[in-house]
Amino acid sequence: MICVSIAEHSVERCLEALDGLDLAEIRMEDMSLTSDYIKRIFSQPLKLIATCRPGHSPDKRRMQYLVGAIRAGASYVDVEIESDSVWKREIIKTARRQGCQVIISFHDHEKTPGLERLKAIISQCFAEGADIAKIACMVRSEQDNARLLGLLNRRKHDKKLLVIGMGEKGKITRIVAPFFGSPFSYASLSQGKETAEGQITKESLEAITRGVCDA
Repeated sequence: MICVSIAEHSVERCLEALDGLDLAEIRMEDMSLTSDYIKRIFSQPLKLIATCRPGHSPDKRRMQYLVGAIRAGASYVDVEIESDSVWKREIIKTARRQGCQVIISFHDHEKTPGLERLKAIISQCFAEGADIAKIACMVRSEQDNARLLGLLNRRKHDKKLLVIGMGEKGKITRIVAPFFGSPFSYASLSQGKETAEGQITKESLEAITRGVCDA
């Protein structure tokens, strides 16, 4: 499955971008949203991931956005592993009450850590209540790709692991990770709408995936 990552600044553009999609991530950190705006977005008839990355908005505002999205009908909420533990627990508690799945995410925009470090991060994600652990790392070599994809082969229980290799060299992970058990892959709506380095457009990813399946 392909998840389209959307980072529009206005509600109207965000709603336009959702047209015809099955799964999308809404990046709220650069948006100015009222509770009514959040309801308009997250009551749409498709699966949506509520995301509001740190560093752009204070935690109080991020809490309001994410809790509002969960209550409005978000299918998933994404919280960062490094977030304040009290803040994180409150988001997870709200998600549990509303039947919203929790993604706990780790991002390294500089490198792909070693295997033992990655395994420890994944264990921490699940220990803190993740339904899906998300590992997104900058890929500098083919060995980094192999290490990330190898994590998927080590899954021995029902909880899900989502793996992404960022950067030009990590594009292969966006294509093949779902074939190894990653629940979905992130794509941009179109060229110029990328929300992460190495992100492939939805149209291109669909074409590549069809080619792999037909081969």
